Amino acid sequence: MQTLDSSDIVKLAVSVIICLVPGFVGAMINARAIPMWYAFINKPSFTPPNWVFAPVWTALYIMMGVALFLVWRKGVGLPGVKAAIVFFSVQLVLNGLWTPVFFGMRSPLFGLVVIALLAAALLFTIIRFYPISRAAALLLLPYLAWVGYATAINVGVLMLNSPGV
Repeated sequence: MQTLDSSDIVKLAVSVIICLVPGFVGAMINARAIPMWYAFINKPSFTPPNWVFAPVWTALYIMMGVALFLVWRKGVGLPGVKAAIVFFSVQLVLNGLWTPVFFGMRSPLFGLVVIALLAAALLFTIIRFYPISRAAALLLLPYLAWVGYATAINVGVLMLNSPGV
């Protein structure tokens, strides 16, 4: 097992902070959207209580940051690392877009488009991470499972609140 030197600690901190940003931005959007819109729409029976989302997402963002660090730590000169980080960046941007689209725009339909793209980008990220760092790829599996669950909730909200669906 490798020890962390000072540059590793900085990379780890930067990686985790970068991953937490979409969560903080999303929390600000949700603070207004939940009581004004989300609380009044129909949700599938398997939707968890609102208080579950913050701790789950926080844990997932931290795990994502550690995964990013494990790949970044290998060195961007290593074959495949730059491409893996690009895929990771794409999925992180899509992650950050979902909340403003679903909650901010109040659009379960466009939210579904974004979350489907997120799931695909995340799967490609895991595939890219695996040969570089098996641990990094495994750290993203709970995130993939949660995105799948969130996708099911998104589909349920769309179906329960769209006329003619």
